[in-house]
Amino acid sequence: MSPIALLSVSDKTGLIPLAKALVNELGFKIISSGGTAKLIENAHLPVTRVADYTGFPEILEGRVKTLNPKIHGGILARRDKQTHLNDLKAQNINPIDLVVVNLYPFEQTIAKENVSWEEAIENIDIGGPTMIRAAAKNHQDVLVVTNPSQYSNLINAYKSKTINNELRKNYSQQAFEHTATYDLTISKWMANRSTSKETFWLQSLPLKQELRYGENPHQKASWYGESKKGWSGANQLQGKELSTNNLLDLEAALSTLREFGYENNIDSPSYKKAAVVIKHTNPCGVAIGNSPSNALLRALDGDRVSAFGGIIAINCPIDEAAAKELENIFIECVVAPYFDNNAKEILSKKKNLRLLELKAESIHKADKNHIRSILGGLLIQDLDEPTIDQTKWKNVTNLIPTEEEINDLSFAWKIVKHVRSNAIAVASNQQSIGIGAGQMNRIGSAKLALEAAGSKSKGAVLASDGFFPFDDTVKMAADYGISSIIQPGGSIRDKDSINACNELGIKMVLTGKRHFLH
Repeated sequence: MSPIALLSVSDKTGLIPLAKALVNELGFKIISSGGTAKLIENAHLPVTRVADYTGFPEILEGRVKTLNPKIHGGILARRDKQTHLNDLKAQNINPIDLVVVNLYPFEQTIAKENVSWEEAIENIDIGGPTMIRAAAKNHQDVLVVTNPSQYSNLINAYKSKTINNELRKNYSQQAFEHTATYDLTISKWMANRSTSKETFWLQSLPLKQELRYGENPHQKASWYGESKKGWSGANQLQGKELSTNNLLDLEAALSTLREFGYENNIDSPSYKKAAVVIKHTNPCGVAIGNSPSNALLRALDGDRVSAFGGIIAINCPIDEAAAKELENIFIECVVAPYFDNNAKEILSKKKNLRLLELKAESIHKADKNHIRSILGGLLIQDLDEPTIDQTKWKNVTNLIPTEEEINDLSFAWKIVKHVRSNAIAVASNQQSIGIGAGQMNRIGSAKLALEAAGSKSKGAVLASDGFFPFDDTVKMAADYGISSIIQPGGSIRDKDSINACNELGIKMVLTGKRHFLH
């Protein structure tokens, strides 16, 4: 008896070449339904419609086509069990050897603008997942294929007689991934339109690439990401393969940069052109400039020693002048919305330098959850999005910051939220001049930041991600000539710091919001 293949696909890519190979080269008989059967018929290939095979018509406007014992008995029967074979014979059911199925385009449907609930529901496949799961369960006897990318390998395996248990298991596992991802998409779509709280965190991300290693060479690492969303949407123009640490630093760079806006191509003089230099996930140089090259130069000048081997992100196209700022410094990666041809030619001489173009659309499409792992679990929180509401700021000292100081305080406040706690940022004229990160006490971070700023701290501003439990940071800031301080407030000893500011002639603003970064 000829082997039987059941073909029922929503994605018709490669269908006819597959059907021709099955019929003409491998001697299969094909069972099919709906649009799949019609396409095969139009190619003048022999095909039996499911309704003719089962003797039961399609009903409920096509909702029931393949849900029939002649289909599922043929898929689920074990060939090594005589009782199963006896049942097939008694019910006049033929065993089905190959199931090629992919599902109604639910994800594409819900991606459409203003899709209705009813339209989405009608694009939930029932028969398809049932056939896939049945074939995947009985994989020792039935091959199941769910993606057109598998067709070539399938035909080659048949021709070379290399279909073995390992191949069957691989196809089965991929089939269950296919149905699991499909169900997950439906579940999350429904949850987003429901008032009930999700009791499971469900997510499915395709493997983008295996990384050379994790944070250290002895750690294995893989990168999973949704296509064209976030970093998966970046286009790497040149350079070595991205590493785990590169991606972590790039994420830190982009998070900081987004505080100043991120667009594909803004020529307006009012658009704040900003550049960020990251080292070990902390910003070490951040600046606003009147051109891409000026922003980049000022960011690098924030701390050129720490910038060595770092990551750079800029929120405007990189032109020839900006590229020249990078010629004589060792940098791991540069990300920008666009690199012009002159910039690409200049930077092409630095063969190992990774250049990434990341469009604003990829950022906007990405999920805005912040997800971190702990042993045996996940922590999921909202992103600390770039929003500043100065109407809630309070001037709490006798002296009030000038407009120029307010601009610098706002700038420093945007930076300090992206520095590991305890965090202190010192800034002047829209440029970071000293950053203290990750110390066990706030005065330690202040010391690092102020010492880095040195003489440039005179007249500069200082930002703290958390409140001051003591007045020691204020006193140290005064020694370095800091003019204004911004901090969340909320300590039971806020008065101590405020009094110290008044005594020392420093202005202080309380934001009422902290920005710890662990």
